[in-house]
Amino acid sequence: MLWRKFNGDAIQLPIKDAVEQAIKRETSLGFKLKVCIGTDSQVKGLDTEFATVIVFLREGHGGFMFIHNEKTLLKYSIKERMLVEVAKSIEIAYELCNLFTQYDVDMEVHADINTNPQFKSNEALREAMGYILGMGFAFKAKPEAFASSCCANKAVN
Repeated sequence: MLWRKFNGDAIQLPIKDAVEQAIKRETSLGFKLKVCIGTDSQVKGLDTEFATVIVFLREGHGGFMFIHNEKTLLKYSIKERMLVEVAKSIEIAYELCNLFTQYDVDMEVHADINTNPQFKSNEALREAMGYILGMGFAFKAKPEAFASSCCANKAVN
């Protein structure tokens, strides 16, 4: 998996090592960190592109993020696509969760799913919430899910 910083610089290390370095660096500078993980997608022609982000929030001092983009030619219903987004976020959250526990960093998984039943994405809310909470992760949906609905949204090319 290729990851990059927001400025476009490639992350050369395995993502777990890069995240651990970032946590060590930021905590040594005295910052209290929180991490939010989210995925968004867009359908463009035959392609569906996914962007997964790891957002590091420095309490009271802004933040930064790591980004992974992925394209597929698979076709999804809206509900399937929302659940694939959640699965991608959970995959990276699961890979990193021991680090967050080790360094006492709070982590949330954000789903780009609307809590308003008038929106199509709402069809996936119950399953997504069950999936995330069932894995033992904190969960946020729109409008609180900024990692997926804002950060990842900006990272989908």
